[in-house]
Amino acid sequence: MGRVTVVGSINMDIVTTAPRLPRIGETIAGSAVRFLPGGKGANQAVAAARMGASTRMIGRVGADGFGEQMVAFLREQGVETGQIGTAPDLATGVAVVVVQDDGDNAILVVPGANQALHPADASADIGTSGDVVVAQLEVPDAAVAAALAAARTRGVTTILNAAPARRGAIGLLADTDVLVVNEIELAMLAGCETLADSDLVPAAQSLCRRAGQSVVVTLGGRGSLAVVEDGIIEVAARSVPVVDTTGAGDCFVGAMAADLAAGVSLAAALETANAAAALCVGRPGAGIAMPYRWEVVESVAG
Repeated sequence: MGRVTVVGSINMDIVTTAPRLPRIGETIAGSAVRFLPGGKGANQAVAAARMGASTRMIGRVGADGFGEQMVAFLREQGVETGQIGTAPDLATGVAVVVVQDDGDNAILVVPGANQALHPADASADIGTSGDVVVAQLEVPDAAVAAALAAARTRGVTTILNAAPARRGAIGLLADTDVLVVNEIELAMLAGCETLADSDLVPAAQSLCRRAGQSVVVTLGGRGSLAVVEDGIIEVAARSVPVVDTTGAGDCFVGAMAADLAAGVSLAAALETANAAAALCVGRPGAGIAMPYRWEVVESVAG
């Protein structure tokens, strides 16, 4: 079984709940506030570790209480933290999350120490053949590019979750084996404002042809699809009550990475990822909401 290395962000999430998102200039009353472990990178690392993969995290935190709490949390989840450095002059990244009553959310991220991750640190001891490297876009593009390029030269499978969406990510695709995007991110990489449902597959096929990678599109409550070299894989969503969608995409990526590191096919890994994400949305929070392998197995069997 290979190892999963996650190169990415580590944040403390300040999660508030409210009936709906406030409009510009409007103040509404919320019902709760919680401080919870988060950051796309950290969430994905926890998801992979809870799915049974040997997992390590490469990232940066500030020299503050949030940083200490985040590193301790990751260790408790079984994530190797030896390559998490401290940026003494920056605060640990923070995400302010507003969760509506229907489970949908809006997020404001202040990256802080995440921006101090340097290319040399991101690409050091990146892994060997059979391993999987996962990256997102909440750390500098130069660090992501260095990690993906170093992984490719060592025969490591590379996964890029191109989120948060930005067009500059197109330059990272050359060293990406599996690209994971939602509909908004797919549209941005395809150079469109929006995409109709009928345009999703053609847009993903265009990206697949451009750099030769598999393109996975997460569709929320409609499941996911993947464009691969020899066709299209579609996975239907599971019908589940939704509590909080904050970490669902990260859960999907981490679970998929764990399966790929175990030598599972992409099609089977997508089924696992879908089932894991369905459990995640039924729980509040991000990092703490990631399911364990036994829970996913039970949900599929049931």
